[in-house]
Amino acid sequence: MGKFVTNGALLQCNFGLTPSPLTVMGLRPMNGHMPMANIMDFAPMVNIKPFGMCKSMANPTVASATAAAMGVLTPMPCIPVITAPWSPGAQVKVCNLPALLNNCKCMCAYGGQISITFEGNPGSDTGK
Repeated sequence: MGKFVTNGALLQCNFGLTPSPLTVMGLRPMNGHMPMANIMDFAPMVNIKPFGMCKSMANPTVASATAAAMGVLTPMPCIPVITAPWSPGAQVKVCNLPALLNNCKCMCAYGGQISITFEGNPGSDTGK
């Protein structure tokens, strides 16, 4: 069971230091007064903004800065690298694609798992 996600939902990466809002683009069905998201709303810097500083050693800038600091973990600015849609999605469709639910996840190429911490709407249950 999950809740529909809309524009303005809050996202968190387990390697990021701050939350980031989800941006839903284009004409969409509304939930409350907000446009609904679907699983294809995963474009870095468009739908998913940076999470402040990144602390993943798989991120080359973090690895380099950490090496320069004699092995002391040195977070560097986050630039999300997301290569696949949110998963699993809902049976309900938004613009012919599965709706995004608050229990969906997506992955950054640097190993970060991105989750939804606030769905951004008044809280509509899908019942699924």
